[in-house]
Amino acid sequence: MHTDSADQKSSLQERLGRNWIAIFILLLVLLFSVSSRAFFSIDTAQLIFFNGTEVFLLGIAELFVIITGGIDLSVGFVMGFSTVVTSKLIVMFAGLGFSPLASILAGSAAMMVIGLFPGLVNGWLVAYLRVPAFIATFSMLGVTHGISELMTQGIPTKNLPSLAGIIGNGSFLYIAPNGALSFFARPQVARGQTVIAILPNMVVFAFFFILIFAFILGRMKFGRHLYAIGGNIDAATRSGINVKHDLVKAYVISSLFASLAGVSYVMKYITGKPDAGANMLLEAIAAVVIGGASMAGGSGTVGRTILGALVIAILETGLRIIGMQTFMTYILVGAILILAVIIDQVFPNRNR
Repeated sequence: MHTDSADQKSSLQERLGRNWIAIFILLLVLLFSVSSRAFFSIDTAQLIFFNGTEVFLLGIAELFVIITGGIDLSVGFVMGFSTVVTSKLIVMFAGLGFSPLASILAGSAAMMVIGLFPGLVNGWLVAYLRVPAFIATFSMLGVTHGISELMTQGIPTKNLPSLAGIIGNGSFLYIAPNGALSFFARPQVARGQTVIAILPNMVVFAFFFILIFAFILGRMKFGRHLYAIGGNIDAATRSGINVKHDLVKAYVISSLFASLAGVSYVMKYITGKPDAGANMLLEAIAAVVIGGASMAGGSGTVGRTILGALVIAILETGLRIIGMQTFMTYILVGAILILAVIIDQVFPNRNR
């Protein structure tokens, strides 16, 4: 009888350990809803995802590398590099006579190709030259930041087509007062009438790529290889996995998602800044660790990383709504990160 009671208590603790993030999110929502009536609404929910777009993307960037047992310290400044190059390319294509939409598409597509190179260099250094990931990616942080500063000379990129801001701050679907649906374009209505906007474009943009790579990580052989490398690199090598090749891919994917975060930033703020992602490294790593991934490698999922990033996005948006200074976010994220590490020590098998 006593054994059954002990087993039930242990099982309850394990369930709480596995699901603490969801419980924590509910507590945050409840706290901010009590603090401000404006918080609990569909508009605020969409604002949370809109504000957190770059954190979601950088969290996934970091996840692929951390699963292998590595780390990518360059993601924030690769994002900044991406904002500068994307904005410069869009302005260049517009100057060549491209239409605003063609300029935006061409500049963004070109950046997604250029954005693979920092990850390619990082992966090559780590996999083939055995440079510690900390050193390799920290060096790339400096390189991308320096190039960005040289390109801008301290002046944020301007003169982008206004369409960029319309796309970046628009929504996928609009519902007019008469119930008519409009995709991408906000319908014209009489003054005083309300148009309901559903799904910000940048959220759709981010999750399109996130879902693709969630499938790759969770369902394809490459994803299983990454977990094997992070679990035991020697065993992965003996089992026939091309460890060096897959490590390079992981860092390239990390760089790709950091570049996508830069493209998202340009669309939202219509500018390019070298330091656009400078403060986001903590948030990216925190999203992965809060989501339950081990810094030793071998564990972590896209879904849980999104939950970890959601905690940060809720904090940032909630603090703004209740009027607190945004630097409080860093303090709270650091505290939650410590909490996540403690929970991981208490429940080491919670994500098995």
